[in-house]
Amino acid sequence: MIYNKMLEKVDKHVIKVAVIGAGHFGTAIVTQQNNEEWIDVVLVADINLESAQKAYTRANIPEEKHKYASTAEEAEKLIQEGYFVYTNDANIIANVPSIEVVCEGTGVPEASAKLSLDAINAGKHVVSISKEMDSVVGPILKRKAKEKGVVYSPVDGDQPSLLMALVEWARLIGLEVISGGKARDGEFILDEKNNKVYIKQDGITVHEDASVNIKPEDMKYLEMIPEGKAEEYIAKRAELLSSLPNAGAFDLCELTIVANCTGLKPASYPLTQATLRITELPVAYCEKQNKGIYEESGIIDVHTNFRRFDESGMGGGVYIVVKCDNAYSQYIVSTKGQIPNYDLSTAVIYRPYHLCGVETGTSILCAAFLGVDTGSMEYKPIYDLVKVAAVDIPAGETLGNDHDLRLIAEIRPQSKKSPSSPLPGHMITGSKVTRDIKKGEIITYDMVEDKSDSVLWKLRSEQENLDW
Repeated sequence: MIYNKMLEKVDKHVIKVAVIGAGHFGTAIVTQQNNEEWIDVVLVADINLESAQKAYTRANIPEEKHKYASTAEEAEKLIQEGYFVYTNDANIIANVPSIEVVCEGTGVPEASAKLSLDAINAGKHVVSISKEMDSVVGPILKRKAKEKGVVYSPVDGDQPSLLMALVEWARLIGLEVISGGKARDGEFILDEKNNKVYIKQDGITVHEDASVNIKPEDMKYLEMIPEGKAEEYIAKRAELLSSLPNAGAFDLCELTIVANCTGLKPASYPLTQATLRITELPVAYCEKQNKGIYEESGIIDVHTNFRRFDESGMGGGVYIVVKCDNAYSQYIVSTKGQIPNYDLSTAVIYRPYHLCGVETGTSILCAAFLGVDTGSMEYKPIYDLVKVAAVDIPAGETLGNDHDLRLIAEIRPQSKKSPSSPLPGHMITGSKVTRDIKKGEIITYDMVEDKSDSVLWKLRSEQENLDW
């Protein structure tokens, strides 16, 4: 494997890692260290001390081997003595000398920005789990890291990094990427026997079970999309399944990052968000000249995977739809294991899983040993995730994150700060509304309290004023 070939050329040592945020993703980084020869997660920070310590318990590290620290000096001393440290103050991490890589996963944009910047300024590599912050100021943090001689990397195990890798691999070998994107974690399951489609709650992105009954005469629209019928079937399925939950703001947040790293463009405002089988991706998510729905190539999109209960799913994975200009090369691509469209002019290549923190070791190793990130070569601020009011929002209310149901997300071209310009979606998290907002309005700078003195807003201002 290419990682082994690269890593055998460097002097290796055990990398001491800090994880900020002991949630689903961060905990998996901690538990997986037992199987990784060159990685020790020696410090876990979470505002919930029980969660921080529990990450070590789940990693089967004996309780007598993890200890609490409230200062950087105390943490360093304990690490040198062979203990695994937990804390509720992530601010100490930048000042712990032995920490080489910081995996930042608070999911709170302002906190993430400060902690990432502090780590970079202290000469530590940052592996960014917090897509919320990354979607706002990722480009400037990557530039600052390069200036400091360290790495700012997206995290392997989450969709942005995995989709970037898939796109760059395809382009490297000369494939044209017609479209790329991700599947939602939640999937629509077809129960043909009972004329029903349902989705199961997962406790993370889908919060309750839901189902819809389909009239017998409409069941044909849930069969495989016929050649040339993509637009019709997508529209009809959207109508039939409108009561089921669709893509969330968190899905579009991840795709905003990928768009800024790959040059892929949003399909529409909002994205298509079609309900598609894996086998229908090359049929629908391609250009009209290939009997798909897009006017041009190079599109980024999202879909809800559609399947029977006994069929393979996408697991929230990523995909690209590709083609070759050369007929013989295209024949190889469309007949050697990939799923093509009807006339074999396109094919889908997909990765039906993202293993969260279990996969993050590659990002940590590449940063510490190779000095490279596991993202894209470029990271430019081209698009923003913005928020649109789904309901009337009165002045004085506080806006939430990607799970705030009062808000709908869209990917829009970036614009510089002005009273009437769209405010990047994760700069509004926790902000109070300063005037009444009507349903359908994009949230702009003049609608929320100004936080220009915050680290996140300062970084964003600096990013907007740089030459990219």
